[in-house]
Amino acid sequence: MISKRYQPVVQALMMSVIMVTIMTAVITALNTGIDGSFPGRWARAMAVAWPIAFCIILIAGKRVMRLSVALCQRD
Repeated sequence: MISKRYQPVVQALMMSVIMVTIMTAVITALNTGIDGSFPGRWARAMAVAWPIAFCIILIAGKRVMRLSVALCQRD
């Protein structure tokens, strides 16, 4: 198992992979269609989007969590 201190990085990694995989598939399919070259286009889109998403989640993740907690204080 991975050390507990790496949990924020592992969470950011997992969240970014899931988000980017789904979003790039949908956007690539809508913009260019699904044909024989779709997997290559999708892979290129993922290669560009994933590092960006990962960094954003690492940088903004805690702030977004605090903001969501502050916004959801009422029962």
